Amino acid sequence: MSLKTPVTIFLLIAVAGLAAFPHFSDEFYLEFFTHLMVMGIFAMSLDLLIGYTGLVSFGHAAFFGLAGYLLAIVTPQDEAVALWLSLPVCLAGAALAALVIGWFSVRTSGIYFIMITLAFAQMLFYYFNENEALGGSDGIFIFSKPFVGFGDWQIIDLANPTTVYYFVLASLVVCYLLLTVMLRAPFGQVIQAIRANEHRTRALGYDTQRYKLVAFVIAGTMAGFAGYLEAVSTGIVSPGHLHWHNSGLVMMHVILGGMGTLYGPILGAFILGLLHDQVQEVTEHWHLVQGVFVIFVVLFLPRGIAGLVGRLFGRARDLDTEETRVADDDEHKVGAEPNGERTK
Repeated sequence: MSLKTPVTIFLLIAVAGLAAFPHFSDEFYLEFFTHLMVMGIFAMSLDLLIGYTGLVSFGHAAFFGLAGYLLAIVTPQDEAVALWLSLPVCLAGAALAALVIGWFSVRTSGIYFIMITLAFAQMLFYYFNENEALGGSDGIFIFSKPFVGFGDWQIIDLANPTTVYYFVLASLVVCYLLLTVMLRAPFGQVIQAIRANEHRTRALGYDTQRYKLVAFVIAGTMAGFAGYLEAVSTGIVSPGHLHWHNSGLVMMHVILGGMGTLYGPILGAFILGLLHDQVQEVTEHWHLVQGVFVIFVVLFLPRGIAGLVGRLFGRARDLDTEETRVADDDEHKVGAEPNGERTK
């Protein structure tokens, strides 16, 4: 995977805009954009499966919600838990769940893979939905945000919405860079080969099931990290975080944003989230507007929103190339003699 320079510039501008956003935003939109960035991390993790490995998981929300519940479980009611303790526990729990679910799932393919991931996710959903000790269908509150510091010295105050915003923004950038490096490594090349032709990749001597399992665990762990950030920012976890609706929503982010791009799913999360926020204030039939938008993107933007961005920046790059070529031709004509020889 290689990002061309114009798209990289676009991403840098987008990050700079997000970094400046808290300076002119109210608290509502600050928390709303924090949620959108969390969904961007969640969507990137699913893009690793769908866009790069060719595994369509319809139960990805299981890891998202599980990590949030683990944070609620390890957080005492009367004091904050250290981030150095809670984050590894939540990530390890999400990774373990992904390992177990993935061990069974990667032995199937196609519609069977979709159904088995959905089945596991719904099992977890109903477990937490019926567990009265964890709030049942109402969910559970997290009254104290994780403590980031040593002893009595606090480094980062996660009770401050602005601090949480920048913490999530930094996490989004780091996750994107880590996935970019991983996909350029030999491991990333192999899983992309599996998506293109698994039989040929297996014939070359690669254990495709093992590679798919590792990719599944990495994606599940990153989804768990997104769920951890969501629980930190909102202070509540509910069974809805594990429901298949949430899996379908993040899959829509990936498909509409552009599969196999990493930044496309982030764009999908932002655009669908903003569309929902703005349209529901105008009409109660916002689902209809959202459906029309989805149909439009699927029909006219087969590569998603990221494909449109790449096309626009590619067109600008082509125009620059054309201008440079014309300038070189003019210079060649000026410096040439009538018989076609260059002047000395």
